[in-house]
This record gives sequence, C-alpha cells and structure tokens, in this order.
Amino acid sequence: MNPKIAVFSGGISPERDVSIVSGENVANALSKNFEVLPVRLDKNELPGGISPDEYIVFPAMHGDYGEDGTLQAQLDSAGFEYAGCGSLSSRVCMVKPAAKALLKFAGVPVARSLEFDAKAKPSAETIAELFPGGCVIKPADKGSSVGLSVALDLISARSALDSVKEGLWMAEEYVKGREFSVGVIYGKAAGVVEIIPEGGVYDYKRKYTAGATRYVFPAEIPQHCADAMRSAAEKSFSACGCRDFARVDFIVRDTEAPSFAVLEINTLPGMTPTSLLPKSASCIGLDFESLCAKLVEGAIERFNQRNP
Repeated sequence: MNPKIAVFSGGISPERDVSIVSGENVANALSKNFEVLPVRLDKNELPGGISPDEYIVFPAMHGDYGEDGTLQAQLDSAGFEYAGCGSLSSRVCMVKPAAKALLKFAGVPVARSLEFDAKAKPSAETIAELFPGGCVIKPADKGSSVGLSVALDLISARSALDSVKEGLWMAEEYVKGREFSVGVIYGKAAGVVEIIPEGGVYDYKRKYTAGATRYVFPAEIPQHCADAMRSAAEKSFSACGCRDFARVDFIVRDTEAPSFAVLEINTLPGMTPTSLLPKSASCIGLDFESLCAKLVEGAIERFNQRNP
C-alpha cells in the first residue's frame, strides 16, 4: 500500500527560500506517482491535520530545525515515518565537529580544524599561526555555506573573526584543491560531481545563483580517484549513522595519488535546479522523477511494516 506523501518545505531559517524551491520540485515530481500534499511551514512545529496513519513525510527542509534533528525528533514523537536520516544522525552531521570526530575515528580523511564559541574566539594571530596556509571560518552548525569566509592571511582572519558575533564556529585548514560531491542512496554511492565555482569559493551566493558555478558530472578524473571518493562517501554515511540518502562533500588535493578530505555530510541535500544530489544520481541513470520516487522507498517500507 502506498501512503500519501506530505512534502514539508519553508521553515524560518535563512535557507527558507531554497527549501521552498526544493519542496516545489519534489512535490511536482512525486505527484506523478503518489498522492502528494505540499506543506509550507511558517514556524518550527508540525502542522495539524495530517495523520501518521495516512501520510509519510518528505522533509525538503534546509538549515536549522529541518537539518539539525529537531524536526525529525518531532516526527518520531508524533509517530510519522519520513524520508531521510533520523534525528540523531541529522544532529551529528549538522554539528560539523561531531561529524568530523566520527569520520576521523572511522579512518576517513578530514581537514584539521579548531572549534570555538563566539564568546571565546581565538585571536587572528592564533588562527594565522595554526593555519599558516590559511583557513575557512564558518558556523559549526549551519548549512548551505551560510556565514562562510576564507581567511588566507592575518588581515582577512581579523576581518572574518570580527563578523563572528554568536554561536558555535570552526576554523578549518584551507585545503587547496578541486571540490567534489557524491550522493549516497541507501548506503551506495552514486556519481561524482565536480563543482567549479567562479572565483574559486563555493559560497551561498554561488551555490544558488544559476550560472555562478559550473558542474561536471560524472567528474572527469581518474577512475581510481572516483572509486576512492565513492568508497569514502559510503564509509562516511555509515560512520555517521545516516539513513536513506545523504550527500558527502570533498576537497581533493591530488586526483592521481589520490589525496582528499571530506568536508561535510549533508543529510537533507538541496533538490533545486542547481542542486548536487540530482546531478550525482543522474550519473547512475536516475532522472529527477525517478530519484524522488527512490528517496521515499525507505519511508514507504517503514510505513508498511508498521501498518501491514
């Protein structure tokens, strides 16, 4: 039996607009095969009038609430089955230092980093000494590159730290290299996508502005490098307790050796026209409609096990 699908989007994070675009795309694609109810959230709580005995949820949510495990915990409490990672793995992957600790323990290469609270931030001199090759300063628990800045010298480190006002942050070693992303669907890696942003930094603007970034998929790299990244993506997915689907981002110093670091795991990847998971999935023969249908299979199976 196929349940109805409620596609959640919106929320009140800085990524609301992106979430709404993702939600519209997913709802349109799923409506070809399922009865779909698009639901736009205007506050961080579950909407009324939707029964877990009739509906599963596809959370096309980005940023706080949607990606930090809060929504998933609410869905669990209310008895809903939903697509994507559970509450704990969502929280772990959103808090980058926690995810990095698990990845390191699992033997997945990660960049060196320093975590700090905005109320006790290090000096620019300390940052410059720790990361002589430069660093990336970003919130430790936000998505979509919100607030990210690159500090390659003392002056830019000072400027980046001046803009840090509240919350948890991290300074991560600046690894010079090419950027890639790999979708993982039910534990299996899809294709490798290369990200080539204008100006070299894949920030919020370049992520969501059409034409600001070029994508090559499948990536034009040696097969052994693609295989190594796909294997590391699967290991990352498993180490962080992910479920159904996620996306793993890499920076690659050398494609021949190969030498790379995992930057982060995104548990609710974007589903916009410029998003990476659909590009990665297309490399293994899944168009957008097939991908969306695939991504809800796990939740449908869990729903049917509960409602035989």
